[in-house]
Amino acid sequence: MSQRQIIQVFEQYQKSRMQFVQTVADLAVRPQNIEILQNAGVMSMLRPLLLDVVPSIQQTAALALGRLADHSDDLAEAVVREDILPQLVHSLASQNRFYKKAAAFVLRAVAKHSPELSQAVVACGGVDALVLCLEEFNPAVKEAAVWALGCIARHNASLSQSVVDAGAVPLLVLCLLEPEMALKRIAASTLSDISKHTPELAQTVVDTGAIAHLAQMILNPDAKLKRQVFSALSQISKHSVSLAEMVIEAEIFPAAIACLRDPDEYVRKNVTTLMREVVKHTPELSQVIVNCGGMAAVIDYLGDCNGNLRLPGIMMLGYVAAHSENLAMAIILSKGVPQLSLCLSEEPEQHIKAATAWSIGQIGHHTPEHAKAVATANLLPKLLHLYMDASSSEDLQAKSKKALKSILQKCTHLPALEPLLYDAPSNILKHVVCQFSKVLPHDSKARRLFVTSGGLKKVQEIDAEPGSPLQEYINAINSSFPEEIVRYYSPGYSDTLLERLENFQPA
Repeated sequence: MSQRQIIQVFEQYQKSRMQFVQTVADLAVRPQNIEILQNAGVMSMLRPLLLDVVPSIQQTAALALGRLADHSDDLAEAVVREDILPQLVHSLASQNRFYKKAAAFVLRAVAKHSPELSQAVVACGGVDALVLCLEEFNPAVKEAAVWALGCIARHNASLSQSVVDAGAVPLLVLCLLEPEMALKRIAASTLSDISKHTPELAQTVVDTGAIAHLAQMILNPDAKLKRQVFSALSQISKHSVSLAEMVIEAEIFPAAIACLRDPDEYVRKNVTTLMREVVKHTPELSQVIVNCGGMAAVIDYLGDCNGNLRLPGIMMLGYVAAHSENLAMAIILSKGVPQLSLCLSEEPEQHIKAATAWSIGQIGHHTPEHAKAVATANLLPKLLHLYMDASSSEDLQAKSKKALKSILQKCTHLPALEPLLYDAPSNILKHVVCQFSKVLPHDSKARRLFVTSGGLKKVQEIDAEPGSPLQEYINAINSSFPEEIVRYYSPGYSDTLLERLENFQPA
């Protein structure tokens, strides 16, 4: 065989390898091909090609593996079983930028599925190798590495700590300063994933000066970047008063509130989530948001969205109201109660109804004035219905019951209480009757209305156990009226009158 023929054989062999990896990479894009490729044993065929002498074959083999692993956890586990990860990690340090990008994609595709698969990436030195990629000049390599680190960090605190321990956080913060928008977004997202688990991890992010850099980007025109920025600030704020204060001190308010009018619904949701995480800590932090116009803006926001987009706003109002009478009254004056009433009626999801019931309870439980604001919005029958509805979840029933009881114990607006006399079960009824027993002895107009509306008659029909608190409350109500009126509305009194009529002998 001549030298020329030998060269042709090698060229044909190289061409075939290239054609093979390229075809597999293309086929792996379509989900319907995945099982066929897996059954054909394509993983073990691709593995030696990661060490091919031709760089483009190495890169395409890595790309094909990444696409396969990205498809399902079974295929990601196959990558681990084939012992492919150590090979990828080892070559990350020495190969060109195209290979590094593809290798980082494989690590990300494996890590995203579960903590166990992420741990496999950590165990083979993947995190350290990815952090080295953050020092690369090429932004595409950095982006691929940051994305992989985010997939590892998001699972739990231990994996997040491994990313921190490898020295990733300062380099991630530097990525925020890069001109490439995609790199900024994924860096902010990864900082959010690191911060979410514990106060200590969030503090590590804060200590690198991340808040100041994130704060500078809240008015960036790129919606996807703003989503991640507000998410990261939320995850930092949620852990403690001191971390929330540091976010406030970055002077992101009231500018952030303007983003509640952003065209992107997830920007609006994440801004609201940030406000929820800030206000939950203290009355003072709540007051800062209220003073910036944040509460009124959130109430308006609730009217412009639905579903889970409403949830952080609903909870934010509950946290604000829980802190003090004044803050709860500010929500009432800003027309927050009718808006929550709409949420309770409109939302089909039980967890959203439960959060709304909780927030209504936080507003109404302070004073009779607060309770009246809730009661006059016709919310007491709605809460009672949700509590008694067999189709309501346990959480919705519990939150509706707790809200109802806490409002009833303050409510002295009798017209709103009266319908509950007819529908409430005994454990709720006692709180309703208790309020009547407090008000009626001191209000002659209320006593007259109570008789003419049929309320007194209904109270006489209640079957209360002798000596029970409910019976005591009924006795207190009855003692507020002349004895003959109480007798007149008592069950069986008409029969007694008829009997007297029958026995009556005219003179």
